[in-house]
Amino acid sequence: MQPYKKHESIAALMNRSNVDTDQIIPKQFLKKVERSGFGQHLFHDWRFNDDGSDNAEFELNKPAFKGAHILVVGDNFGCGSSREHAPWAIADYGFNTIISTSYADIFYNNCFKNGILAIKVDKAQLDKLMAEIAANEGVQFVVDLENQQVTTPGGNGFSFEIDPFRKGNLLSGLDDIGLTLKHVDKIDQYEQKHKQAFPWLWV
Repeated sequence: MQPYKKHESIAALMNRSNVDTDQIIPKQFLKKVERSGFGQHLFHDWRFNDDGSDNAEFELNKPAFKGAHILVVGDNFGCGSSREHAPWAIADYGFNTIISTSYADIFYNNCFKNGILAIKVDKAQLDKLMAEIAANEGVQFVVDLENQQVTTPGGNGFSFEIDPFRKGNLLSGLDDIGLTLKHVDKIDQYEQKHKQAFPWLWV
């Protein structure tokens, strides 16, 4: 994981509610265990026509949203099955921030474990953000994780809440493996003592 820094980015709008993980990354692409390579299949059934060409009607195919790192979506994002491939695909595509009113619990937790800041706002705030993007596609928002603030050119900025532990991990770029490796010296010491006490287990 890369440390999450304060950044300014295009905010892409996908005004859809109840987007499930099978739409985020369809099941036929769940053939790998590494995290990379899934971005090309993100929202596959919506992004592409039957012949493989881009679907011009799909929101994220708009030229104004190219290179966006912020995704603004409707309610209950990431519902459905608990596949971790969904945040893998979102991150691999280039999004590191999602803004919605609500998320499925497992998806929400998996976002933070994969370097994605999932921000919760109320319905009124989400409507303001969506309206600003719709009126000026390509608009850029500033996300300041350290101070827990989002600012927008239209004055629709807000402060957001985040668990301190998750915030620290994002700022430091630490996933579960990274957290474990912070204690590698203690792990090594334990293994050495264990080898001395139970040598027959290490043959």
